[in-house]
Amino acid sequence: MEVPQRNFSRIIHNFQQKGIQKMTANRDIYIVLTGTGTAFSGIIKWFTKAELNHASIAFDSELREVYSFGRKKVYNPFIAGLIHENFIHPFYNSADCAIYQLRVSEEEYNTMYNHVQGMMQNQERYKYHLLGLVGVLLNIRIDRENAFFCSQFVASVLEETTVHPVAKPSCFVTPEDFASSLCAHKIFSGKLSCYMDRSHSADLRGSSLHNPQTTNPADFAAPRLRLHEERTEGIV
Repeated sequence: MEVPQRNFSRIIHNFQQKGIQKMTANRDIYIVLTGTGTAFSGIIKWFTKAELNHASIAFDSELREVYSFGRKKVYNPFIAGLIHENFIHPFYNSADCAIYQLRVSEEEYNTMYNHVQGMMQNQERYKYHLLGLVGVLLNIRIDRENAFFCSQFVASVLEETTVHPVAKPSCFVTPEDFASSLCAHKIFSGKLSCYMDRSHSADLRGSSLHNPQTTNPADFAAPRLRLHEERTEGIV
């Protein structure tokens, strides 16, 4: 059976449109600024002059996939490096935060995510670049192999793509620079624990809609508790 020319053209057009949509699909990443009030964050605050003096990059709105450079153990600020952050830790109950959304392409998202995962595979190789903060204060570039401070790390991940919300080298980027960027859209400001509770509540509602049998809060509390136990690092 011969396909009419008009119908054939429509089929080709629809196919092309789907291809264009796939190529131009967008994703969101999130820049999370926090202030915890610890002595160590106080030192960083002295350098940055900002209330929210820790920066992280997140690859999901629920803040499960969050990465930065900070202390690896809750009570030891002197052992720091690359971390998968744990925002459900009780330490963050009183932490203030601001969360910024940044729209990127699917390709850019994957490039950044894969770059971070590659670093995580060699996590112990990376150290916290405290001397780099001195460089920010003096406006002097101080390079150290495999070492970053938090906002430098976030900016360096963005530099893996054409996404540059801050017009300066990553070694000079501060958390406040992200807050001042016109490219990033603020979606939340307040207590980090409030955002996490709200996000968790949304997950519960969504799960209940898709799986009505799973309505017992204990069913959700168990994996959340396990997540809390497994991710005890990442406090600044």
